[in-house]
Amino acid sequence: MSEFNTEEPLTSNVRPATDALLTVRIVKSFPYRNVKNTLIKSINLKETTPKQLFDQILNIINTTGGLRPYRNVEYNTIKIYTKAHGTKSMNLVINFDNDQDWIVFCNDELNKVDDEKKTLWDFGIENETELSIFNYNDYLEFKKNPEEKW
Repeated sequence: MSEFNTEEPLTSNVRPATDALLTVRIVKSFPYRNVKNTLIKSINLKETTPKQLFDQILNIINTTGGLRPYRNVEYNTIKIYTKAHGTKSMNLVINFDNDQDWIVFCNDELNKVDDEKKTLWDFGIENETELSIFNYNDYLEFKKNPEEKW
């Protein structure tokens, strides 16, 4: 039986909010489960707004060679997939829960969410949080009928 120290802090609590690590899940297709993860290191959660993060993710997609197949999607939404040490969704592509609270940025014409005064920290995003970036209309279609075609 292995022994572990219960006094040792969680890895998500060791890094300060001014130097966080986020995992971003870039969702190209919901039914075909085309998802690519990328890491964003050294992000200041207390000063960065969701719009700034959105622009940074788009820049990563447009400048990283390995993400070339993901450039033909019109991304417009960022949603929390899971928080560090929290429960994960049974769906491997997207978390259908908490749409009202966990969509931190949406540039869709009918469902705008962009509070320029709130930072990522204000939305409850902490170190090692997983976020998803996707097209909102594709998300709504998949949510109506979450059938996978792979």
